Amino acid sequence: MASWLKSLFSPKKVVQPVSLTDQNFAQEVLQSKLPVLVDVWSDGCAPCMQLEPIVMDLAARYEGRLKVAELHASRAPRTLARLGVRGTPTVLYFKAGREVERVVGFRGSLYHRDFIENELLEAGAAV
Repeated sequence: MASWLKSLFSPKKVVQPVSLTDQNFAQEVLQSKLPVLVDVWSDGCAPCMQLEPIVMDLAARYEGRLKVAELHASRAPRTLARLGVRGTPTVLYFKAGREVERVVGFRGSLYHRDFIENELLEAGAAV
């Protein structure tokens, strides 16, 4: 089978985001050697559900170069308060332990890929 045809019908690789809590946030995000995308979400949030497949795709696409993590809003209240997150979905980008971008509300895949490739990853490392 042609490789392009095979890629159409092959199952996509699934990379699970790291699940964040108040207890592991500093270790997983602030001390990470890789840049980190943090998806803050909540139950019953329609834009959060819309964003989920995009976040999953980013986790697979940038595996080994970007850590993708998820933070359930009701399960990490101290971290949410420290970060000043007031609504979901919110996507936070961290590099070298510092927040470098905050996206409140839904933005499509192209926005996130563009930011990751042009702001977080080193030049020439883009996919």
